[in-house]
Amino acid sequence: MTIGNLNPTEEIGASAWHIDLDGHRILLDSGIHPKIDGAPSLPLFELIAKEDLDSIAITHCHHDHCGALPVAAKYFPQAHLLKQAAEKNIPEYPLYTHEDVDLLKPRFQGFKYNREVEWISFQKTRLGIPSPTLELFDAGHTLGSAGVLIKSNNGKSLFYTGDCCLHDQTLLRRAHFKNVKADILIMETTRGDHNSNPSHVYERRRFANSLVKAQREKRSIMIPVFALGRTQEVLAEIALLMQEGRIPPQTIFVGGLGKTFTEIYDRLSHHTNRSHKDLHFSEALSLQVLEPSAIQRIKLSKSRIFVITAGMMSENTPAHDLALRFMSEVEHTIFFVGYADPDSPAGRLKVADKGTPFFFSDHVQEAICRCDREHFDLTAHAYRKELLELVRQISPKTVILAHGSTPSKDWFAQQIQTNHPEIQTIDIKSGEFVTL
Repeated sequence: MTIGNLNPTEEIGASAWHIDLDGHRILLDSGIHPKIDGAPSLPLFELIAKEDLDSIAITHCHHDHCGALPVAAKYFPQAHLLKQAAEKNIPEYPLYTHEDVDLLKPRFQGFKYNREVEWISFQKTRLGIPSPTLELFDAGHTLGSAGVLIKSNNGKSLFYTGDCCLHDQTLLRRAHFKNVKADILIMETTRGDHNSNPSHVYERRRFANSLVKAQREKRSIMIPVFALGRTQEVLAEIALLMQEGRIPPQTIFVGGLGKTFTEIYDRLSHHTNRSHKDLHFSEALSLQVLEPSAIQRIKLSKSRIFVITAGMMSENTPAHDLALRFMSEVEHTIFFVGYADPDSPAGRLKVADKGTPFFFSDHVQEAICRCDREHFDLTAHAYRKELLELVRQISPKTVILAHGSTPSKDWFAQQIQTNHPEIQTIDIKSGEFVTL
């Protein structure tokens, strides 16, 4: 088995793993790097451009795991895309168009969890060797997220966690990895540099109490979130507080893409492993999309709640522009509920000293934050102790460390060596291929 890391950098970025198993080849994820523009943001597809790729398996619908799928489809005619505006004057934009995405629809095939299927069911078996199998396991990270188990015909096996959550969130329940065993484990390490693992229940309680307090004090609250996953988890908390009578019924302002995904959560509420299956956002909440043109006009003096994409406050997003208004309002508050990259506008705002000028974004340059900010660790990623327990449970011969900073990977490497000296730990570098 040969495993290649196609992430263009040594950090959380464009997730993409090339697996060659007995001459059969699969690409696990096809992401785009959220902090890099243009062609350098793509996985290193050129390293496998001459390969005859059988399949592409996507673990979940976040930009850094599926954003380059249409580009991959152009490289490999069997296999899935987003449009970036041209205002950055990058010659290769758009990397793909809406039409490119539409053309891919017939190529998609969805599978249920815990169902073993062949990679190349509709192709000629290569080299006379039967196709390996693939099985998806609920990863608990977002709606539809999956860990991927690959098995060869001679007993070799590999499990790729993707992004996973090993504790219950407000809506989604923890990953179902209980019976997974594999020789090789490709494991996310996102929270390896977090030396505290707070109780999710405790963080939810803190969030609820702060939101109730803000409502009593007539303060408006802005919550920057990712459209898929974090939006729905936050909206669930708000809906439950309304049902309990702790905050009054009111219109909740959301981003357009966040509302679209929320409607999908409603449609699938009884078909997914979640709590509060009878909680339908369309019935429990009055949601109103905050149009970009309304951001500068809407009044903030009515203790309003904004659950707005994007979580990193990237330029030309509603969260970026609304944050500028909130920053100038001393009586209001921004709630950060998850990870914010230190080099993003959200990351810089999160740690900026109150009343002191700081660099916010290329578009705005210098800004001053006068509003309050509160931080809540409502992560959808597994805590590092949970991942160490997963290593013990799966009991692989080799662990490949993925999707984390260098300090995160170093922590896991040291802990695995200490607790499981029989397990080999590998950090496959960007563009490197390792045969096991």
